[in-house]
Amino acid sequence: MEFCDECGAMMKADGEVWRCAEGHEQARVGDETTMTTTQGQVEDGPVDMSDVDEEDVGPTTRAQCPNPDCDSERARYEMKQIRAADESETRFFTCVECDKKWREDDH
Repeated sequence: MEFCDECGAMMKADGEVWRCAEGHEQARVGDETTMTTTQGQVEDGPVDMSDVDEEDVGPTTRAQCPNPDCDSERARYEMKQIRAADESETRFFTCVECDKKWREDDH
């Protein structure tokens, strides 16, 4: 992906030059074979974690499991951006004992 030095807009290939929406041009130089695109890629679906040892699955923290039948105080967690970019991330927990899932603001 190339960006225009003049206006900062994304440029598109047009023959031997890169051209932005404003009409600015730059010569196409370099090895474009190293560029990565998402064109033609397929989503593989869920990742199979059945062969991964429990201790190798993400970080854990001290967190009381909300399952009334479980008294575990350890949970794996992951951070995800589920709102706008200017909002804070949400932390998702999975109990290491009973696999109960919850998020930080569920309580």
